[in-house]
Amino acid sequence: MPNKEFLITGENLTVKNSVETVLNNTKISLSRASEKKILKSRKLVDKWISEDKIIYGITTGFGEFKDVKISQKDTEKLQKNLILSHSAGTGKYIPDFIVRLMLLFRINSLAKGYSGVRPELVHHLIKIYNSGIIPLIPSQGSVGSSGDLSPLAHLALTVIGQGFCRMGGEIINSSDALRIKKIKPLKLLAKEGLALINGTQMMSAYLCKSVYDAEYLSKLADISGSLSLEALRGTDKAFSEKIQNVRPHKGQISSAKNLRMLLKESEIMHSHKHCGKIQDAYSLRCMPQVHGAVKDTIEYCKKVLETEINSATDNPLIFADSGEHIEGGNFHGEPLALAADFLAIAVSELGNISERRTARLVDGSLSGLPRFLTENGGLNSGLMIVQYTAASLVSENKVLCHPASVDSIPTSANQEDHNSMGSIGARKAFEVINNVKKILSVEFLCAVQGMDFLKPLKSGIGSEEAYRFIRRRTRHISEDIISSEEMLKISEIIFDERFLKAVEKKTGKLE
Repeated sequence: MPNKEFLITGENLTVKNSVETVLNNTKISLSRASEKKILKSRKLVDKWISEDKIIYGITTGFGEFKDVKISQKDTEKLQKNLILSHSAGTGKYIPDFIVRLMLLFRINSLAKGYSGVRPELVHHLIKIYNSGIIPLIPSQGSVGSSGDLSPLAHLALTVIGQGFCRMGGEIINSSDALRIKKIKPLKLLAKEGLALINGTQMMSAYLCKSVYDAEYLSKLADISGSLSLEALRGTDKAFSEKIQNVRPHKGQISSAKNLRMLLKESEIMHSHKHCGKIQDAYSLRCMPQVHGAVKDTIEYCKKVLETEINSATDNPLIFADSGEHIEGGNFHGEPLALAADFLAIAVSELGNISERRTARLVDGSLSGLPRFLTENGGLNSGLMIVQYTAASLVSENKVLCHPASVDSIPTSANQEDHNSMGSIGARKAFEVINNVKKILSVEFLCAVQGMDFLKPLKSGIGSEEAYRFIRRRTRHISEDIISSEEMLKISEIIFDERFLKAVEKKTGKLE
């Protein structure tokens, strides 16, 4: 059954519906209201061109060439030259999923009707998106002001039938891809090249996927933490609602609530209720405070991003109702640059605290479990080295978390003298989150192995379901195996949406 079309209005994108639109290969279309707004601003641009008005990027050059007047006969060549010259990216290609988000966000921004392009251009982009053609875009080269100029120029190459793209998993010439899909290359008219490349769509796309994944990771961290707490025979006293309410940060309250639901009715916890242990280590006791602060940060970054992806971010902007063109700086990536750096720092903390719980699980002197979680230690190394892997990823994240937004290098002969570096920050955040996925996978692997030694006692209703879900698909490790394969298997299990659904079926919805 085909997916229902998603209607682009310029106002209605969220992190969730953006990712799911791409994930489900949902076709998109342009709303009639947006088409009218686009046409209205385009008519004004055509009027100004006929009057030979001097307007930046329409009848002038770009950047430092802002003072160079371009004749009417050269306006089309100006736009094509802009795309060709600005396609100066380098490095690894941006993942296909991120490129699809870039296309979606560029279409949505143009749909607001402030860019002065023809409706034909927006429909052309929609055809490319719906056809499954994916422009081939190098990931390096943007400084995050004047928008993501170079990456978006590479995207625009496909629009005009130049450069390369990926189709059906193969890299081919854009001209061939368009021909196969029966889409004619588009000739760009005045303002249209500039409207395609002035914007923050690359950093927005990376950040969107990162925020989406981070929300899921924040719930997984509560689940993995509950499993570790059970395996280490900790207490849930620190998650008391009373404690959270006297320091009422929203995320902290949510994380503590999650942990209480996950640990509810735990036989393991009841079995050592009177063991004399006063309190647990910070990595266990302070989960609500750490995990909760991350949740609050994710929520902040999500708010910034959802504002951005429903904004007009090129220059100049055309205000048809008042008959104005205004040169400004909505392409500057500072809001996203700061959010990306903040997100990377926050999510890295989920990895930091997770690795500390893993370290306790494999340390027999701290855990009370067999050393390195193996029955026949010495002959078997058990899960000794998977903790090394988590530690290395945590250390790598510390380097990646150095903020990109504190740097600025002037460009365009000092006309563009402050740049956000948001594209670099967004790419780094994406890497950090992928590393944390692996770190949490290691904790799940060790925590489930640790819980095996406490059977037949059952853990809490949520942690027990998580344990059983994993153990239905894996086995207890009694002899050394290829650890990387087991880590990959655990990762596939916990990032299967059925995993969280199964846990929530027992606990209720996690926050």
